[in-house]
Amino acid sequence: MQLIKDWFQRYLSNPQVVILLIFLLLGFVLIVYAGTILAPVLASIVIAYLLQSIVRKLQRLELPRLLAVLVAFTLFLAILFLLLFYLIPELSKQVTQLVPQLPQMIEKGLTHLQSILQRSRFMDEAQILEITNNIKSEISVYGQSLLVSVSTSIPDIISIIVYLVLMPLLVFFFLKDKDVLVAWARNFMPRNTELSTAVWHDVDKQIGNYVRGKMLEIMIVWIVCYIVFALMGLNYAMLLAAAVGFSVIIPYIGAVVVTIPVALVAYFQWGWSSDFAYLLVAYFVIQGIDGSVIVPLLFSEVVNLHPIAIIVAVLFFGGLWGFWGVFFAIPLATVVQAIIKAWPKETSREVKLPAEQED
Repeated sequence: MQLIKDWFQRYLSNPQVVILLIFLLLGFVLIVYAGTILAPVLASIVIAYLLQSIVRKLQRLELPRLLAVLVAFTLFLAILFLLLFYLIPELSKQVTQLVPQLPQMIEKGLTHLQSILQRSRFMDEAQILEITNNIKSEISVYGQSLLVSVSTSIPDIISIIVYLVLMPLLVFFFLKDKDVLVAWARNFMPRNTELSTAVWHDVDKQIGNYVRGKMLEIMIVWIVCYIVFALMGLNYAMLLAAAVGFSVIIPYIGAVVVTIPVALVAYFQWGWSSDFAYLLVAYFVIQGIDGSVIVPLLFSEVVNLHPIAIIVAVLFFGGLWGFWGVFFAIPLATVVQAIIKAWPKETSREVKLPAEQED
């Protein structure tokens, strides 16, 4: 009990530590309990934060801030229209084409599995039939639950209109009036915020570079995969390329998981053929270039985290906030790392080295 009391007196007696903890607690409560309501605002803040780097670069070219904001905002609108009027309809079209063929693919896959088990001679016919029937029932249950979850998660028309109308407006005003909003927010903050400011500067550098780099990596991998898949004539090229692009959000795990649908679609289209082999070779070359060239170039000085820390962050924040938790898992992990780095160290007690003790 005395140990806990000493720890509280040592660290929580520092007002800057208390202020930092209050900021973290308020942010966590806001996201958990009001994240759904404030989702357009939070999403707009993230987008404006990403566009802010473009505004800064344009200002370095001696463009007025308002003109730089208009250029960045126009780029955002162009990407938004591309998503709404080309990419999303194309992805929806390929999903509707793929879903009716899934039962045939599953049946074909189970037939191959049954033939492999029969040739292995480790099981009799009854055991093989029982295994395949169990797999069919599990796939059926999973498919029904997936359809229910998708149907319940589809946003209504009002939500779509809110996002399409409010978000661009919010993004524009967050960019245009950034200095005014930051000055207004500082009026409500205490004076002794050196620790919080140090944490924020570290997090700002890490998160900004990481998120911008990750978005660029997604686009590069998506476009390259689509070109390769389309040139080789792979079915559902846009859908699979999008899956590969977004898989880079989850380090290590995403690349392994997304390989399965790419290989399955190619196998059911071509079977064991040279086209199937060429596609897999091209796909693994893209993955190799992404891991050995693109990632080091984009993230050479960003996010110095151990792989175990990255995987734990993905599991933890993904479990809390779903897709967005997975997307921001590494930035959130850098927040934790920055807090640990900036946390006041104990200096009142000095540890003597063995040589000093002998003297």
